[in-house]
Amino acid sequence: MRFNAMKHGILSKLVVLAHEDGGDFDDMLAALIDEHKPAGMTEQHLIEELAAIIWRKRRVLLAEAAKINEGLKATVSNAKSVTTSAAPFQRGLSAENAILQDLMMETPEQIAETQRDAELDLAATRKASAILHKGGPNAYDKALRALRQDSRDWWQSQIEEEENSATAEGLAQFIRESLQPLCWRTAREAQYTPAIKAQILGEGLRPHLLEQLNRYETHLDRKFERTLAMILKLKDLRGA
Repeated sequence: MRFNAMKHGILSKLVVLAHEDGGDFDDMLAALIDEHKPAGMTEQHLIEELAAIIWRKRRVLLAEAAKINEGLKATVSNAKSVTTSAAPFQRGLSAENAILQDLMMETPEQIAETQRDAELDLAATRKASAILHKGGPNAYDKALRALRQDSRDWWQSQIEEEENSATAEGLAQFIRESLQPLCWRTAREAQYTPAIKAQILGEGLRPHLLEQLNRYETHLDRKFERTLAMILKLKDLRGA
Protein backbone atom coordinates (compact mmCIF):
# COMPACT_ATOMS: atom_id res chain seq x y z
CA MET A 1 0.00 0.00 0.00
CA ARG A 2 2.83 2.36 0.83
CA PHE A 3 4.46 1.67 -2.56
CA ASN A 4 1.21 2.31 -4.40
CA ALA A 5 0.80 5.60 -2.57
CA MET A 6 4.31 6.62 -3.55
CA LYS A 7 3.89 5.49 -7.14
CA HIS A 8 0.86 7.67 -7.59
CA GLY A 9 2.02 10.63 -5.48
CA ILE A 10 1.64 14.26 -6.50
CA LEU A 11 5.17 14.67 -7.83
CA SER A 12 4.98 11.44 -9.82
CA LYS A 13 1.89 12.68 -11.62
CA LEU A 14 3.47 16.02 -12.50
CA VAL A 15 7.08 15.16 -13.30
CA VAL A 16 6.39 12.62 -16.08
CA LEU A 17 5.24 14.33 -19.27
CA ALA A 18 2.66 12.84 -21.59
CA HIS A 19 5.24 11.77 -24.21
CA GLU A 20 7.60 10.21 -21.62
CA ASP A 21 7.61 6.61 -20.43
CA GLY A 22 6.01 6.59 -16.99
CA GLY A 23 7.06 2.98 -16.53
CA ASP A 24 10.73 3.99 -16.47
CA PHE A 25 9.98 6.56 -13.76
CA ASP A 26 8.02 4.01 -11.73
CA ASP A 27 10.92 1.53 -11.95
CA MET A 28 13.39 4.15 -10.78
CA LEU A 29 11.11 5.24 -7.94
CA ALA A 30 10.63 1.63 -6.84
CA ALA A 31 14.43 1.14 -6.83
CA LEU A 32 14.89 4.24 -4.65
CA ILE A 33 12.18 3.06 -2.24
CA ASP A 34 13.84 -0.33 -2.02
CA GLU A 35 17.22 1.30 -1.38
CA HIS A 36 16.18 3.85 1.27
CA LYS A 37 13.07 2.15 2.74
CA PRO A 38 11.27 5.37 3.74
CA ALA A 39 9.19 5.48 6.92
CA GLY A 40 6.54 8.12 7.22
CA MET A 41 5.13 10.72 4.90
CA THR A 42 8.14 13.07 5.06
CA GLU A 43 10.64 10.45 3.97
CA GLN A 44 8.25 9.24 1.28
CA HIS A 45 8.01 12.76 -0.12
CA LEU A 46 11.79 13.18 -0.11
CA ILE A 47 12.28 9.90 -1.98
CA GLU A 48 9.81 11.02 -4.59
CA GLU A 49 11.61 14.36 -4.78
CA LEU A 50 14.87 12.48 -5.36
CA ALA A 51 13.30 10.52 -8.21
CA ALA A 52 11.98 13.73 -9.76
CA ILE A 53 15.46 15.30 -9.69
CA ILE A 54 17.04 12.29 -11.38
CA TRP A 55 14.29 12.31 -14.00
CA ARG A 56 14.86 15.98 -14.77
CA LYS A 57 18.62 15.42 -15.00
CA ARG A 58 17.85 12.82 -17.64
CA ARG A 59 16.05 15.50 -19.62
CA VAL A 60 19.08 17.79 -19.33
CA LEU A 61 21.29 15.12 -20.91
CA LEU A 62 18.77 14.60 -23.72
CA ALA A 63 18.65 18.35 -24.34
CA GLU A 64 22.46 18.54 -24.31
CA ALA A 65 22.74 15.73 -26.87
CA ALA A 66 20.14 17.41 -29.08
CA LYS A 67 22.05 20.71 -28.99
CA ILE A 68 25.32 18.99 -29.86
CA ASN A 69 23.70 17.06 -32.73
CA GLU A 70 22.22 20.31 -34.01
CA GLY A 71 25.69 21.87 -33.96
CA LEU A 72 27.25 18.88 -35.73
CA LYS A 73 24.59 19.02 -38.44
CA ALA A 74 25.41 22.67 -39.10
CA THR A 75 29.16 22.06 -39.01
CA VAL A 76 29.34 19.18 -41.51
CA SER A 77 27.55 21.28 -44.12
CA ASN A 78 30.60 23.55 -44.41
CA ALA A 79 33.37 21.17 -45.48
CA LYS A 80 35.73 23.81 -46.85
CA SER A 81 35.76 25.92 -43.70
CA VAL A 82 36.12 22.93 -41.37
CA THR A 83 38.99 21.40 -43.34
CA THR A 84 41.04 24.58 -43.58
CA SER A 85 40.46 25.28 -39.88
CA ALA A 86 41.55 21.77 -38.90
CA ALA A 87 44.92 22.28 -40.64
CA PRO A 88 45.34 26.07 -40.68
CA PHE A 89 48.99 26.02 -41.76
CA GLN A 90 48.55 23.62 -44.67
CA ARG A 91 48.09 25.16 -48.10
CA GLY A 92 45.92 23.74 -50.82
CA LEU A 93 43.41 21.95 -48.62
CA SER A 94 39.91 22.68 -49.86
CA ALA A 95 37.77 19.54 -49.39
CA GLU A 96 35.19 21.15 -51.65
CA ASN A 97 33.85 17.75 -52.67
CA ALA A 98 34.30 16.08 -49.28
CA ILE A 99 31.28 14.59 -47.56
CA LEU A 100 31.99 15.12 -43.89
CA GLN A 101 29.05 12.98 -42.81
CA ASP A 102 30.77 9.96 -44.40
CA LEU A 103 34.12 10.94 -42.93
CA MET A 104 32.66 11.02 -39.41
CA MET A 105 31.50 7.42 -39.80
CA GLU A 106 34.95 6.10 -40.80
CA THR A 107 36.76 3.83 -38.38
CA PRO A 108 40.49 4.25 -37.60
CA GLU A 109 41.18 1.26 -39.85
CA GLN A 110 39.26 2.81 -42.74
CA ILE A 111 41.05 6.12 -42.25
CA ALA A 112 44.44 4.37 -42.33
CA GLU A 113 43.45 2.54 -45.53
CA THR A 114 42.36 5.79 -47.18
CA GLN A 115 45.64 7.43 -46.21
CA ARG A 116 47.67 4.56 -47.70
CA ASP A 117 45.60 4.61 -50.90
CA ALA A 118 46.03 8.36 -51.31
CA GLU A 119 49.80 8.13 -50.82
CA LEU A 120 50.01 5.35 -53.43
CA ASP A 121 48.09 7.51 -55.90
CA LEU A 122 50.43 10.44 -55.29
CA ALA A 123 53.56 8.27 -55.57
CA ALA A 124 52.34 6.72 -58.86
CA THR A 125 51.58 10.15 -60.29
CA ARG A 126 55.04 11.46 -59.35
CA LYS A 127 56.65 8.39 -60.90
CA ALA A 128 54.76 8.88 -64.17
CA SER A 129 55.72 12.57 -64.19
CA ALA A 130 59.39 11.69 -63.70
CA ILE A 131 59.27 9.18 -66.59
CA LEU A 132 57.82 11.80 -68.92
CA HIS A 133 60.34 14.38 -67.77
CA LYS A 134 63.21 12.00 -68.49
CA GLY A 135 61.80 11.17 -71.93
CA GLY A 136 63.17 8.47 -74.16
CA PRO A 137 61.58 5.69 -76.20
CA ASN A 138 58.12 4.60 -75.08
CA ALA A 139 58.03 7.24 -72.33
CA TYR A 140 54.31 7.74 -72.92
CA ASP A 141 53.47 4.03 -72.51
CA LYS A 142 55.77 3.64 -69.50
CA ALA A 143 54.26 6.66 -67.77
CA LEU A 144 50.76 5.43 -68.49
CA ARG A 145 51.57 2.04 -66.95
CA ALA A 146 52.99 3.75 -63.86
CA LEU A 147 49.65 5.39 -63.16
CA ARG A 148 46.97 3.60 -61.13
CA GLN A 149 43.88 2.31 -62.88
CA ASP A 150 41.51 5.08 -61.82
CA SER A 151 44.00 7.70 -63.04
CA ARG A 152 44.32 5.91 -66.39
CA ASP A 153 40.53 5.83 -66.66
CA TRP A 154 40.37 9.56 -66.06
CA TRP A 155 43.05 10.14 -68.69
CA GLN A 156 41.16 8.00 -71.19
CA SER A 157 38.02 10.06 -70.64
CA GLN A 158 40.05 13.23 -71.26
CA ILE A 159 41.21 11.82 -74.58
CA GLU A 160 37.72 10.77 -75.59
CA GLU A 161 36.38 14.22 -74.75
CA GLU A 162 39.30 15.74 -76.69
CA GLU A 163 40.46 17.67 -73.65
CA ASN A 164 44.00 16.36 -74.19
CA SER A 165 45.91 14.57 -76.94
CA ALA A 166 47.19 11.03 -76.47
CA THR A 167 50.84 12.08 -76.52
CA ALA A 168 53.62 12.34 -73.97
CA GLU A 169 53.19 16.12 -73.97
CA GLY A 170 49.44 15.85 -73.47
CA LEU A 171 49.82 13.32 -70.64
CA ALA A 172 52.47 15.46 -68.96
CA GLN A 173 50.15 18.47 -69.10
CA PHE A 174 47.26 16.44 -67.69
CA ILE A 175 49.41 15.16 -64.80
CA ARG A 176 50.85 18.59 -64.08
CA GLU A 177 47.62 20.59 -64.22
CA SER A 178 44.94 18.14 -63.10
CA LEU A 179 46.05 14.79 -61.72
CA GLN A 180 48.99 15.68 -59.49
CA PRO A 181 47.28 18.65 -57.73
CA LEU A 182 44.24 16.45 -57.07
CA CYS A 183 46.36 13.58 -55.73
CA TRP A 184 48.32 15.97 -53.53
CA ARG A 185 45.15 17.49 -52.02
CA THR A 186 43.60 14.05 -51.52
CA ALA A 187 46.72 12.75 -49.76
CA ARG A 188 46.91 15.80 -47.49
CA GLU A 189 43.22 15.66 -46.67
CA ALA A 190 43.52 11.95 -45.88
CA GLN A 191 46.53 12.67 -43.69
CA TYR A 192 44.57 15.25 -41.70
CA THR A 193 41.35 13.22 -41.41
CA PRO A 194 41.74 12.74 -37.61
CA ALA A 195 42.26 16.49 -37.20
CA ILE A 196 39.23 17.21 -39.39
CA LYS A 197 37.07 14.87 -37.29
CA ALA A 198 38.27 16.59 -34.12
CA GLN A 199 37.49 19.98 -35.67
CA ILE A 200 33.95 18.88 -36.53
CA LEU A 201 33.33 17.67 -32.98
CA GLY A 202 34.84 20.82 -31.50
CA GLU A 203 32.81 23.21 -33.66
CA GLY A 204 29.66 21.14 -33.26
CA LEU A 205 29.89 21.24 -29.48
CA ARG A 206 29.21 25.01 -29.28
CA PRO A 207 29.62 25.23 -25.48
CA HIS A 208 28.16 28.73 -25.30
CA LEU A 209 24.77 27.25 -26.23
CA LEU A 210 25.05 24.69 -23.42
CA GLU A 211 25.73 27.22 -20.69
CA GLN A 212 22.12 27.52 -19.53
CA LEU A 213 21.74 23.73 -19.51
CA ASN A 214 24.93 23.42 -17.46
CA ARG A 215 23.66 25.93 -14.91
CA TYR A 216 20.37 24.08 -14.64
CA GLU A 217 22.21 20.77 -14.21
CA THR A 218 24.30 22.31 -11.42
CA HIS A 219 21.09 23.47 -9.73
CA LEU A 220 19.69 19.92 -9.91
CA ASP A 221 22.93 18.47 -8.52
CA ARG A 222 22.77 20.75 -5.52
CA LYS A 223 19.11 19.97 -5.00
CA PHE A 224 19.90 16.26 -5.18
CA GLU A 225 22.63 16.59 -2.56
CA ARG A 226 20.37 18.53 -0.19
CA THR A 227 17.49 16.11 -0.60
CA LEU A 228 19.69 13.06 -0.08
CA ALA A 229 21.28 14.68 3.00
CA MET A 230 17.83 15.28 4.47
CA ILE A 231 16.83 11.66 3.87
CA LEU A 232 19.97 10.34 5.52
CA LYS A 233 19.55 12.73 8.45
CA LEU A 234 15.96 11.60 9.04
CA LYS A 235 17.06 7.97 8.94
CA ASP A 236 19.77 8.70 11.50
CA LEU A 237 17.26 10.44 13.77
CA ARG A 238 14.86 7.55 13.41
CA GLY A 239 17.63 5.10 14.25
CA ALA A 240 18.64 7.08 17.33
